[in-house]
Amino acid sequence: MLFQPVASRAAADDVARQIEHLVLEGVLHPGDRLPGERELSAQLGVSRPILREALKALEANGLIESRHGGGTYVAAIEGDIFAAPIVELIAASPKAAEDYLAFRREIEATAAAMAAARATEADRTILDRILLQMEEAHRAADLQREAALDVEFHKAIGEATHNIVMIHVLRACYRLLSEGVFRNRSRLYGKDGSRDALLAQHRSLLAAIATGDAAMARNAGIAHIDYVEAALKADAEAGARLEIATRRLIQFEERSAPRRAPRRTVKDDAKDAGGDADEGTSHSARKG
Repeated sequence: MLFQPVASRAAADDVARQIEHLVLEGVLHPGDRLPGERELSAQLGVSRPILREALKALEANGLIESRHGGGTYVAAIEGDIFAAPIVELIAASPKAAEDYLAFRREIEATAAAMAAARATEADRTILDRILLQMEEAHRAADLQREAALDVEFHKAIGEATHNIVMIHVLRACYRLLSEGVFRNRSRLYGKDGSRDALLAQHRSLLAAIATGDAAMARNAGIAHIDYVEAALKADAEAGARLEIATRRLIQFEERSAPRRAPRRTVKDDAKDAGGDADEGTSHSARKG
């Protein structure tokens, strides 16, 4: 059971602390719906007035939110990692994309090693089930779902570290992906051969974590980001070559096209007529 009964004569603060703990440890995710009031009070073993008081305090602190007619949900507690102006600058900067991958290489390698050392059987079960869903999406050629599950897989690795700071740093990191600041996933999953390679890399990560081999997990994490970086670089270079080649073709066709005589204007006709008159006058003068 997700929620545990609190001690007898528990106050609203005790109820709130249990929910806060589940949020902090990454058990409850942003957007998760809490059970209804009757069910939740029964699980916690408290009266409904005490539960309401606890939920009111949590909502005041911004940890949960009530939706009219839709229940109570965990709020988007990560917030924005950067303010909107800097997000726009980051999205337009090739160097920022490179720095983002360099950051991910280090933090994901560390997270994979920590997960291999600390993951419980429940953590490994979560990772295994996400990978199975990825394989299903892969077989169905559902690129969008496969890419979304890619992010969920890496978030689950972060949670398997059982390090609170790592969990929330990785969530903030992946939020940049979900918001489209870095479009790595869409570019990679639309590239021939990349989907197979990425799935194999995720299998290697899970195998290393499942066997508890921290060094192997670290190397698998580094190899994964190295592949992503190399694939994106090759894609960018191919795009640049295509753009230049297309421009060359346009210019080649322009040079090869038959040259047309300039279109005559009224001024051209008037000029020619004036020239003929002058020539006739000059000829008459010489003859006289």
